[in-house]
Amino acid sequence: MNLRECNICPRNCKIDRTKGNIGYCKCDDKIKIALASIHHYEEPCISGQNGSGTVFFSNCNLRCIYCQNYEISQQGKGKEITIEQLAKIFLKQQAKGVHNINLVTPTMYAKQIKEALIISKSEGLFIPVIYNTNGYENVQTLQELEGLIDIYLPDLKYYSEELGKKYSKVDGYFEVATKAIQEMNRQVGQPVFNKNGIIQKGMIIRHLVLPNHLQNTKHILKWIKENMPEGSYISVMAQYFPTYQAKKDESMNRKLTLKEYREIESYLYTLNLQNGYMQELGEHEEEYVPKFDLSIEN
Repeated sequence: MNLRECNICPRNCKIDRTKGNIGYCKCDDKIKIALASIHHYEEPCISGQNGSGTVFFSNCNLRCIYCQNYEISQQGKGKEITIEQLAKIFLKQQAKGVHNINLVTPTMYAKQIKEALIISKSEGLFIPVIYNTNGYENVQTLQELEGLIDIYLPDLKYYSEELGKKYSKVDGYFEVATKAIQEMNRQVGQPVFNKNGIIQKGMIIRHLVLPNHLQNTKHILKWIKENMPEGSYISVMAQYFPTYQAKKDESMNRKLTLKEYREIESYLYTLNLQNGYMQELGEHEEEYVPKFDLSIEN
């Protein structure tokens, strides 16, 4: 991982972030976060009863037109902190009794996060660490995180190159993300749970179903079935609703219909993908959009 000629993510901007320059993700060498809080609305094996200790990082290396947290990911709202402060945040989250540390959109800060994890683990961090990513990752960066990350929670957004370009301004998403996911699986393997059903190690692949693009979802699920180990965990999400720039796109300016939901549900069962979650249509919709006040809980 090199911030002087940045190669952290597949964009490979090669800019010198240590001199205040910014690349596609709009990050320099400083860490910027929007919120550190206890989150209760992840998958049940992540949130459990005590919640997940989330840290939401500002900015992103994708440009998703439907991002529910666009003020953070696209507009960069948040506050700058040091590596040492980030390490303390991890320890404070643990002290609150959360089940895990949940790094949300961490990619751009992987190098700094690595350093913060080394510090916090030396000072007593012992709960699992989750790398919660959009899936657009460099394999080499992931390899440098090996041993520090217990749980990978990647998106697998697009099978279609056309959709990746149109909705996230990204080239080669599927090829890059699937290689990254296979590397994640190599590192952590199949999920391991404690006696209370809380995940301790492993990977869960997330996929958000988009309206009018069911074939994209079917291709994604089929790839998982054919290319990932039997028993792999997936989380199929039905929470999509039009926000940000998606309201201007005719095919994306609505929620999923019940018919679409049932079609994907049926297809999921025909593949015999048995492990994971399928979010109920419309269930707790408001809970999936954090009400960010752009402050950091103490």
